Amino acid sequence: MQPRNMSMSGVVDLAAVKAAGEAKQKAEKARADAARTGAPAPTRLVFDVDEADFQQEVLQRSTEVPVVIDFWAEWCEPCKQLGPILERLAGEYAGKFVLAKIDVDANQMLFQQFGVQGIPAVFAVVAGQPVPLFQGAAPEAQIRQVLDQLIQAAEQQFGIVGAPAEAPGAEDAEQEAPVPAGPYDSALAAAHEALDAGDLGGAVRAYQNVLNDDPANAEAKLGLAQAQLLERVQGLDAQQVRKEAADSPADPSAQIAAADLDLVGGHVEDAFGRLVDTVRRTVGEDREAARLHLLGLFEVIGGDDPRVVTARSALARVLF
Repeated sequence: MQPRNMSMSGVVDLAAVKAAGEAKQKAEKARADAARTGAPAPTRLVFDVDEADFQQEVLQRSTEVPVVIDFWAEWCEPCKQLGPILERLAGEYAGKFVLAKIDVDANQMLFQQFGVQGIPAVFAVVAGQPVPLFQGAAPEAQIRQVLDQLIQAAEQQFGIVGAPAEAPGAEDAEQEAPVPAGPYDSALAAAHEALDAGDLGGAVRAYQNVLNDDPANAEAKLGLAQAQLLERVQGLDAQQVRKEAADSPADPSAQIAAADLDLVGGHVEDAFGRLVDTVRRTVGEDREAARLHLLGLFEVIGGDDPRVVTARSALARVLF
């Protein structure tokens, strides 16, 4: 199996890698700027939700950013104490989570579906799955601790990192102004060329060199993930790998190798489904190995891809 033959068609093209990297870098810069200046990030961080738009505003959004839900009512005095704290923290955290406010009097069905016993009650939804956080007007220090744990779990378990949207008109303004070349443009271009030419070792080294100087460079991370994937499958006996995976459904090493082949062959859903099933069947270190490898494959495809969104939700259902 030659690396050139499996370079781009089954996985993700270089244009997508570059575009995803640029989008993520813009989002990270916007969030950093907001945190530095104390201004709210350029997105809807706090919004009202009802039963009609819950699917889109909460469930779908939760595959990209943790959604914290504040169940409240106008007559609830503790709600009036807690609500402003949550809203202020949403601005301070600058896109690491968003806050959905649900009036329980107007949305009894959602109130019942979440099994809320009293208000104020705060839940989160991550990758489509509800997570109870706390009930009552908790002190701010406790709320911060809970939010930090939520954000960390969302990133570590599902690879979900909240990112603010661009401010209205920002994209047009950027297109009108000349964009200076970035400090790593030439290095990344050389890495892309090596990857597309099948020089996997050279591509890995080139991407890694960029990351040594700029560990947060999203484009280099995506490119490195793809180059490493292609390196892993180079020289594998596909028939033997698939036989071992069929014979040992609970062996994470066998399933990981087969998932890599699935992804390189363009069978993205099969790769993700295989590893979600492996997480379901295993425990301890075996489960963690399968979960972490699945997150790595998400990086190859890109977090905005609908197949990644679906797989994240499936992983959440297995883990919760």
